[in-house]
Amino acid sequence: MDEREIHGLIADVRAGHLSRRAFTRIMLGLGLTGPLVAQMLDLAGVDAQPRTDGFTPTRRSGGGQLKVLWWQAPTLLNPHFANGTKDQDGSRIFYEPLAAFDPEGNLFPVLAQEIPTVDNGGLARDGRSVTWKLKRGVTWHDGKPFTVDDLVFNWEYSADPATAAVTMAAYRDIERVEKLDSHTAKLVFKNPMPFWFDASAVRAG
Repeated sequence: MDEREIHGLIADVRAGHLSRRAFTRIMLGLGLTGPLVAQMLDLAGVDAQPRTDGFTPTRRSGGGQLKVLWWQAPTLLNPHFANGTKDQDGSRIFYEPLAAFDPEGNLFPVLAQEIPTVDNGGLARDGRSVTWKLKRGVTWHDGKPFTVDDLVFNWEYSADPATAAVTMAAYRDIERVEKLDSHTAKLVFKNPMPFWFDASAVRAG
């Protein structure tokens, strides 16, 4: 295909006789990349076609479809065996952390009521323990409540060498998890722990 034919196809897209998607498929078949095809259309003044699913949120939190795109689909939904971000992100459909990092590197609570600090008594001054208060009213898909028992299980499962979890390094420095009540857990470390959040937080998208 020569330059004249490509210009003709772009003119067809501009006139609405050929969709951007069809044009992109043709160009990809010629060995061009997606970003290059998009740039060609942009430079030719072809506006992106609006994409709507016809859904109008009835509340602020929205609802409806959420479409995400990775270069490869998740291969499993267990973050303890994740082979990269795709698996970690995929597991977030049902497996949330106590806290996460925002793009600026600040911790924010997800399943925790608050971020432990020295000032609120959640973080020990000597770095040997951290106390997490869990949000109440959180349930699993089967309706069972999310409690400290789930944290204990998670720690025992991940720290066990027989599990061979890829996350084991984040849990191996925890000496024990103390259940203070159904929604309060104290993680006691073997040594002062500067990265006390490792086993409880993940980076947000």
